[in-house]
Amino acid sequence: MKRMVPVTSIIVAAGMGASAAMWLSSKPNRLKAESVLRDWKRKIKPTPFHKSEELPIEKGGHPHPRDLEDNNMVSEGAMYSVQFYNEKMQ
Repeated sequence: MKRMVPVTSIIVAAGMGASAAMWLSSKPNRLKAESVLRDWKRKIKPTPFHKSEELPIEKGGHPHPRDLEDNNMVSEGAMYSVQFYNEKMQ
């Protein structure tokens, strides 16, 4: 047995569609709608550029001379890459 959609829901949907079409026929209203949709899209799926602004980089490869742990980590990283290169080339 087929289930019938109530006539009132069809009328309401048609009315909402017609109202939206009339509201979007005005250029300022279209610009507002585009702006709102663009903002929603950014909140849902941020761009890679936006994400890179939020990275917690404070020192970024320039360790303080008196920060021994950071200097040690940087020197170990440098030695690892040199050692890796030497092993691949030999």
